[in-house]
Amino acid sequence: MEYTGSQYIGEFVDGRMEGKAEYILPTETKYVGEMKDGMFHGQGTLYFPSGSRFDAVWEKGLVVKGRYTFSDGLQYDAENWHYCDSYDRRFYTEICHGLKPAGISQLTNMDPPREIPPGWYDCGDGFYNPTTRIVKDYRGRFLRNAGRMLQSRLGSVYVCLFA
Repeated sequence: MEYTGSQYIGEFVDGRMEGKAEYILPTETKYVGEMKDGMFHGQGTLYFPSGSRFDAVWEKGLVVKGRYTFSDGLQYDAENWHYCDSYDRRFYTEICHGLKPAGISQLTNMDPPREIPPGWYDCGDGFYNPTTRIVKDYRGRFLRNAGRMLQSRLGSVYVCLFA
């Protein structure tokens, strides 16, 4: 753990992480569940700093089946996904709480939207600075270096894609 910056709270069997455990990554993502032979194995949940979570069944470190839940409670469903698709472009908060009156647009799922620093872009898990090519989380902590940004303007909303 001293080399990866991770923290392990749990039992060891023959020097390997095994049994019920917590494994905390340097990004503050936390796994709570079963471990076997040093890998996620059995029932376990990944809790992300954003408030979202991934509940899964793991086998030798790989996901057998799982379900992702966003911080606002929306659950991802690969087969019946109707969130912001071409047929229904409402945000999840609009589906739950209704549309705003005509002339008052909701530009993000968060209402009211978070304030974006001038010259930065909201990329879903933080803000991207095209000058430094760094992504910081919404609390201002470093998340990652970004690749080349491809930018597209849709109306008055910028969409950022990273290549």
